[in-house]
Amino acid sequence: MFFFKIKRYPKKLTYFISLFIIALSFTKDISYPIPLTRKVKQTDSPIFAKKSFVSEALERSGAAVVTIDTQRKVRNKQRYLIPPSLLIDPYLQKFLDLPNINSSQWRIERVQGSGVIFSSAGLVLTNAHVVEKTDKLVVGLSDGRRVSGRVVGEDSLTDLAVIRLDSVGPWPKATLGNSDEIKVGDWAIAVGNPYGLEKTVTLGIISNLNRNVSQLGIANKRLNLIQTDAAINPGNSGGPLLNADGEVIGINTLIHSGPGAGIGFAIPINQAINIANQLALNGKAIHAIIGVSLSYPNLYEKKLNKKILKGALINYVLPNSPAAIKGLKSEDIIIAIDEKEIKSPRDVVIAINNNGIDNEMEFTILRNNKKFKTFIMPKDISEFEQY
Repeated sequence: MFFFKIKRYPKKLTYFISLFIIALSFTKDISYPIPLTRKVKQTDSPIFAKKSFVSEALERSGAAVVTIDTQRKVRNKQRYLIPPSLLIDPYLQKFLDLPNINSSQWRIERVQGSGVIFSSAGLVLTNAHVVEKTDKLVVGLSDGRRVSGRVVGEDSLTDLAVIRLDSVGPWPKATLGNSDEIKVGDWAIAVGNPYGLEKTVTLGIISNLNRNVSQLGIANKRLNLIQTDAAINPGNSGGPLLNADGEVIGINTLIHSGPGAGIGFAIPINQAINIANQLALNGKAIHAIIGVSLSYPNLYEKKLNKKILKGALINYVLPNSPAAIKGLKSEDIIIAIDEKEIKSPRDVVIAINNNGIDNEMEFTILRNNKKFKTFIMPKDISEFEQY
């Protein structure tokens, strides 16, 4: 019967044999389930083995972050119904049954901030407002040491200060990054001591760059800031802003308060370290100026009937300043410095800062649709007390 069917239906049998051979070939690549007797270890998964990039960043620079505790004597603000000169008389105080004002005129104010060690020589970078008018200063290190320190220089214009630790090291040193290379959207890690809570770390991103401090309603500072949504609170001032590699890219300095604000600001480290080196060396920083206030032009050229978007419009010229001596006026537009095109007021500030003082610069000015050139020598801002 079987042999008969082979001869009778050879094509059908060949068909079924082919299917069987194909099925066998598929079984070679089949992965069978892991036997129940084998235990799966957590280390088999990279999820459990991988460290957070934040913790790795802290391992690189976290040891250099310090707390700064300061004490300063502050005069109490008191209102008197009687002139203070009369209250000095102890008999009058006793007659009027008034408290002893001599004992309450002054009080000790304690302020806590943050800082970062940027030199193995024991130099700490922080904000000027953290150490302003301090009488006593103690720096707390991450390893538990508490060391007295002294302010070697502070610069109110950039809100930066340098402290020298009094003891002998060795000191941990932070790794400095390049703030010119950061971009909006990069990771930002704020480290400091908000509200006295030491070694607090918050994570966010770079929200914006080159945020002029004047946009925040502050007129007496010279800063272009990094904006971040990493939480920065009172006590974070002077602490570092790190990138994902643990490099210091900024010094935390300002917060925008208000419900749900979530906006903090840091001084770019390239600017901060330049000022810090000057403070450590000379006790002060040089700020070159020509004596003008600037804004974006946003004007129309009458002849060409087109809007001017580039350049820097002069709003005000400081009397007796280098710019005034050279005849610059309000409404003039700076369009080039040393043959390099100026696209914004920030370009002017950078060019003057890089040039320094007592070196002439060639300014190309647009006035009433006509160009002219003049040479101006910047001076240090300290020469202009009324500025």
